[in-house]
Amino acid sequence: MLQTLVFLPLLAAIIAGFGNRALGNTLAKVVTTGALFISAMLSWITFFDVGFGDVSYTVPVMDWMRSGDFVVDWSLRLDTLTAVMLIVITTVSSLVHLYSWGYMAEDPDQPRFFAYLSLFTFAMLMLVTANNLVQMFFGWEGVGLASYLLIGFWYYKPSANAAAIKAFVVNRVGDFGFSLGIFGVFLVFGTVDISVINGTADAYRGGTFTFLGTEVDILTTLCLLLFVGAMGKSAQLGLHTWLPDAMEGPTPVSALIHAATMVTAGVFMVCRLSPLFEAAPAALTVVTYVGAATALFAATVGTVQTDIKRVIAYSTCSQLGYMFFAAGVGAYGVAMFHLTTHAFFKALLFLGAGSVIHAMHHEQEMTHYGALRKEIPFTYWAMMIGTLAITGVGIPLAGIGFAGFYSKDMIIESAFASGSTAGFVAFAVGVFAALLTSFYSWRLIFLTFFGKPRWAGSEHIRHAVHDHPSDEDAGHPPHEPAEPVVAEGTGGYHPHESPAVMLIPLAILSLGAIFSGWLFYYPFTGAEEGAEFWRGSLAFAAELMEEAHHVPVWVKLSPFVAMVTGFLIAWNNYIRRPGSAPAFAAQFSALYDFLKHKWYFDELYHYVFVVPAMWLGRTLWRRGDEGTIDRFGPNGIAGLVGRSSVAARALQSGYVYSYALVMLIGLAAAAAWFLPGMLRGE
Repeated sequence: MLQTLVFLPLLAAIIAGFGNRALGNTLAKVVTTGALFISAMLSWITFFDVGFGDVSYTVPVMDWMRSGDFVVDWSLRLDTLTAVMLIVITTVSSLVHLYSWGYMAEDPDQPRFFAYLSLFTFAMLMLVTANNLVQMFFGWEGVGLASYLLIGFWYYKPSANAAAIKAFVVNRVGDFGFSLGIFGVFLVFGTVDISVINGTADAYRGGTFTFLGTEVDILTTLCLLLFVGAMGKSAQLGLHTWLPDAMEGPTPVSALIHAATMVTAGVFMVCRLSPLFEAAPAALTVVTYVGAATALFAATVGTVQTDIKRVIAYSTCSQLGYMFFAAGVGAYGVAMFHLTTHAFFKALLFLGAGSVIHAMHHEQEMTHYGALRKEIPFTYWAMMIGTLAITGVGIPLAGIGFAGFYSKDMIIESAFASGSTAGFVAFAVGVFAALLTSFYSWRLIFLTFFGKPRWAGSEHIRHAVHDHPSDEDAGHPPHEPAEPVVAEGTGGYHPHESPAVMLIPLAILSLGAIFSGWLFYYPFTGAEEGAEFWRGSLAFAAELMEEAHHVPVWVKLSPFVAMVTGFLIAWNNYIRRPGSAPAFAAQFSALYDFLKHKWYFDELYHYVFVVPAMWLGRTLWRRGDEGTIDRFGPNGIAGLVGRSSVAARALQSGYVYSYALVMLIGLAAAAAWFLPGMLRGE
């Protein structure tokens, strides 16, 4: 069964990809979507067998690499951690496939798109079922490749090409650190088998090696190198710049990348290797601080974004920060809990945003929305449920709320309960980030669904180029959008609700956003229940969980107060006094520009990396290539040979008497050279 659910998406990707247009849109969609729904069904069966049973095993696939002591066998590992990731990946991916039937209906390249989606899913499944680090790296690079293909799916758009390249390059930086970590692990442990590494990690605790005359902790170094890979894949501060630009891909791609697959790979990797990280407490401290910094950074930037997808993208970045600092304080089960609930409500928000964009004729600027709740009521309520989940709406002491209420609050409580300095910093940052999350989430709702319609008149419509390519060749520029439908009495474009094939996934994900926190709370985070549930698949800190469940009341109330405060600020600025937000931005223009420019990371990287690289390239081109190689090569010695050849060709007349004359002159010259010596008897 495990082999079937893992390899079905690959088989579907091959059929749709190679069949392409010969297969036809409908058949390609049926094959890929059907395969994913079968995988999802098998994943849920596996989850209940493993998570609530007593099943854990490895399925051999084939011998892969053998070179001396380096042995890598291809096998599929199944335990509770894998089972959790399987349901997250296949459930969200199958719903994204179904949603794409409606969203991509106008695209002439649908078989290629669905093949890429299935390939992406297969690569992620290979990553989470990996039994060794090399196999994990295969899946790791596989999702990197598939994300490049999906982000740049509309390759005729320069912005999509640039975003795809940016994602690929930034992830290569992180992957370089990850590969160095794998090399180091094999050097130290003599194996890349994850079970062996986790089982023997404690024996290497405190070991050091000498580097540049300094004693360096071995496990800390290895864990930090591995974490660099996680930073790139999960868009942590410093290697985060690719994530917002990934919005250039179709909206279903955004949901797939941000909700359940690629960006969660780093969190999964840290949890999978949690015994190794537990033996390197200094590395865990770094993980905590980086996660907290990312949660704060992304939340602040999200408050000023006006593109609906970018708001949710920065929200993803911030929520990943929560997951990492949960893992950093040792609450790995809580990190996985938030990963699971986040998959449901973030996929819901992204697909809901896609429904809004579809309704607004592919307009993404929230400044061109307003008053949409009556026009697209189903989408409105789906987005409301997603917002209630991500902001953590619930009743703290009663333990009743939406999904984010259970998981995000538990992260904050675990950070406080850890008792470390890093944990307390993460707790404070987590509470403040919760306030910002509430603010920008409700800001999105108010700008999109409330207030006056800013789409009512044609003068308010920004006719952006349609997302989809023309019905002709996919390489041609996209067609202009159709004329907006004029609603009676409005004189402008009239929004429309999405088709049922897009709304069904929203309904299913809404159920997950409501109930997944309540359903998984104790199995994932209970002191006794969690220890039984995870059963060695990660380092579960039962004592920390026990303390987290009994933190002071003010700690439990802190996220709730932050959530309410953020809501009130958003309500005041966008409902009660709509003009106060622009006035605030004008009054604090320096802060607004700082956040609008995303803390100037892109500009910093431009001047630190791009400008010097361009200067070096131009210098090597002008002085190295043209000034040296061309000058002394094609234009130098080679040029001299060429000019000599031209002169020599002038002597080739083709007449016999000319050649005889030359020969005679040669003989005369030779005689003149040798004759004097011969006469002197030399």
